[in-house]
Amino acid sequence: MRSWRKAAAIGMTMCLLLSTAVYGSSTQDPESGAANTTVEAAETGNSGADTAGEEKQAEPAAEPSDEAGTQKPAADTAETSDEAGTQAPAAENADQADSSAQSSDEEAVVKSIPNWSEDSAAMASIMAYVESVSDESSIDYVAPAERIAVFDMDGTLYGELFPTYFDQCMLMYRLLHDETYTTANEEDKAFAKSLEDALLHGKPEPDSPRSTAQMSAESFKGYTVDDYRQYVHTFMGKPAVGFENMIYGEAFYQPMVSLVQYLAEHDFKVYICSGTERSLARELTKETLGEWIPPYQIIGTTYSLTATGQGDTAGRDYTYTADDKVLMEGNMTYKNLKMNKVCSIVDEIGVSPLLAFGNSSGDFAMAQYVVQNGGKAYMLLCDDTERDYGDTEKAASFAEKCKGLGFETVSMKNEFETIYGADVKKTQYLTEEQEAAPAEETAPAQETAPAQETAPAQETAPAQETAPAQENAPAQETAPAQETAPAQEAAPDGQTAPQEQTTPEEEEMKPAA
Repeated sequence: MRSWRKAAAIGMTMCLLLSTAVYGSSTQDPESGAANTTVEAAETGNSGADTAGEEKQAEPAAEPSDEAGTQKPAADTAETSDEAGTQAPAAENADQADSSAQSSDEEAVVKSIPNWSEDSAAMASIMAYVESVSDESSIDYVAPAERIAVFDMDGTLYGELFPTYFDQCMLMYRLLHDETYTTANEEDKAFAKSLEDALLHGKPEPDSPRSTAQMSAESFKGYTVDDYRQYVHTFMGKPAVGFENMIYGEAFYQPMVSLVQYLAEHDFKVYICSGTERSLARELTKETLGEWIPPYQIIGTTYSLTATGQGDTAGRDYTYTADDKVLMEGNMTYKNLKMNKVCSIVDEIGVSPLLAFGNSSGDFAMAQYVVQNGGKAYMLLCDDTERDYGDTEKAASFAEKCKGLGFETVSMKNEFETIYGADVKKTQYLTEEQEAAPAEETAPAQETAPAQETAPAQETAPAQETAPAQENAPAQETAPAQETAPAQEAAPDGQTAPQEQTTPEEEEMKPAA
C-alpha cells in the first residue's frame, strides 16, 4: 500500500510539474504573490528524497525576487502566456502606459514657428487662427480650397533698406553702372545719380521727375522676358549695400520665410501681391520661396509686352506666330499699389484671403479688404536699429494707425529671433573718408568771392559745378511734359507719374538710411 501511495504521489507531482512548466503557476498566494507549486505534494506527505529532484526542477517556475523583495514573473511564463493568447504581462502594460504618457507630453509641447521669438504675441495669434480654420471640428473651419494668404513683398518678405527697394537699386545700377546700356535717357541718369548720392549719404531722396517704374520699363525695352529675368538673377548676386555676408538674392526675412512654409503646411495657398514688377518678383523669390509660392501666385506691377513681329499692330489684332518671341515693350501699364492691390486680388485670385501681411500704407487697402471679409491682417514694424535700418519713431506712429484699423502688428526688433541670418551684419553705407566727401561739395558757395580766384581750392570748382543737384534744375523744369507721356496715359488704372511720387511703397514707413 505504501508503495502504491508513493507511486501515486510521484505521479501527481510529475503532472503538477508538467502543468507548471507548460502553463505557469496555477495557484498564487494572495498576499505574497509567490507561485505555490508544491501544495499538493506536501499534502501527500511526500517530503522524502524521492521528490527532491522534482521539486528542484520546479523552482524555475517562480524566479527569485528582485532586490526590493518582490516576486518577478518568470520570463518563460511571460512568453508562454503570450503564445496562449492570455493577457499581456504587467511589464508590457507599463511600457504601453509610458509610451502613451510620452505621446501626451509631446502633444502638450507648445509649437512655434522657426526664427520667431518664443513669446511673440503675433506668432501666437497667427498660429491660433490657423489651427482654428484648419480644425474640421471647429466652427471656424475653412476648406483648404479657400485658405488663401496674401503677402506684400518689399519690407514684408524681403528687405527694402539696402539702401532702398530692390527694383530701384537695380534701376540705379542699370542707368549709372551698366556699361552695356548706352541709350539711357540723360535726365533719368541725372536723377539716378542724385538718388544714389542721397541714399548712400543718408539724405532725403530727391523728387523724381517721373515714374521710376516707367524709367525701369524703358531701360529694358526690347529684352525678352527670359533675358530680363536673367538680368535680375545676375543682379541678385551682387552684395547687398549696407550689410556684410549677404547678397541681394539672400535678403529675405527668415522668420517670414518660415511663416510662409508654416502656412503651406496647413494647406494655405500663398500669394504675393507686390508693387514690384511681377517678372522681377518671380525671379527674385524663385529660389527662396518657390517651393511654396509658384510663379502663377505672384501678382505685381505690370510692364507692357509685345511680339517681335507685332510692330504697331494692336494686340487684339495681332496673332502670335511660331517665329515670334515675347519682348518688353517699354511701358509701365499698371502700378500695383493701394486700391490696385484690392483689384488685383479680386481679378486674379477671385476669393477674399483669410490672411494679409504688409508693412506700409500701400498695403492698407489690401489689409482692409481682408478684414472686411472676416480675415485677419498683420503689419510689420521696421523698428530694429541694430540688425536693420529701422526707425523707431516712424514704427510707433505706424503701429498706432494699424491699431485704429484693426490690424495686428509684428515688431521685428522684439519678435524676430533673427532677420537675415546670424552671419549677416549691418554696416555703414560708406567709409569715413567717403562720408567726408559731401562736405567738400558745398564749395560752390565760395565761387562768388573774386579774391579767392587763385586759391587752389577754387581750381576744383568746375568739377563741383556739375554736382547732380545743379544738373537737376533744368531737368525738373521739363517734368510736366514727361508726366503726360503716352505710356502713363495708357495705364488701365489711370496711374500717372505724380500719383506714384506721392506713394512710393511707401515713404511713410521707410526709415532714413
